[in-house]
Amino acid sequence: MPDSPPASAPIGPSLTDFASFYLYGLTNQPYQQSADLGKFGELYQQVIGAHGGLGIASSFHPYQLVNQAGITVWYAAYAQLYSQPNRLELFAEMTVEKASFVVEPPASFAEFHVWPDTRLTTDENPIFGRFVPFVIPFLVRKDPELLRWDAEFVAAEGNQARINAYLETVNAAIKFVQPAPAFVLGFGEFDEQQPELLIEKFLSCRNMLL
Repeated sequence: MPDSPPASAPIGPSLTDFASFYLYGLTNQPYQQSADLGKFGELYQQVIGAHGGLGIASSFHPYQLVNQAGITVWYAAYAQLYSQPNRLELFAEMTVEKASFVVEPPASFAEFHVWPDTRLTTDENPIFGRFVPFVIPFLVRKDPELLRWDAEFVAAEGNQARINAYLETVNAAIKFVQPAPAFVLGFGEFDEQQPELLIEKFLSCRNMLL
């Protein structure tokens, strides 16, 4: 499917109807795929919950999230949705039924593209050669309700045992695509205007790895 922008004057869902979220952690092999789309759907439900959207069937190094043309993996997922002749029906299912679907990323995202922010390179931070950052992206239909990740943490406020139990569940849910020694650090929203915020999430954990 194409990873280029849809034609102008779109008829159907707009990219502004979606938000770009991600699960992030550390591993020894960041770029992993699985043919088990059902497991990707289960992971979507564990992290995103009852919100329409798209799971993306791969994990990535952060420097694979934006290709050489400057297109993000989230935009590529949106372009795949838009390319479907039944996109209006799919979008309606996302909106009304909170349905989620899984798309496979274009092969162009296998290539590494170091952004202007080079702080995850091993030249600048050798520790990220041993503990390698990975990201699992989700393109989510905007909704005022909390995502499951946020709702779980709100409900568990002050209850570390409950937080740990939820994190264990999420760690178990990624094993089909990110097996041990991979582990989850957290969750965030990708901002194309401030992509360095994703880099800073990993840097905030750097000292605990040394």
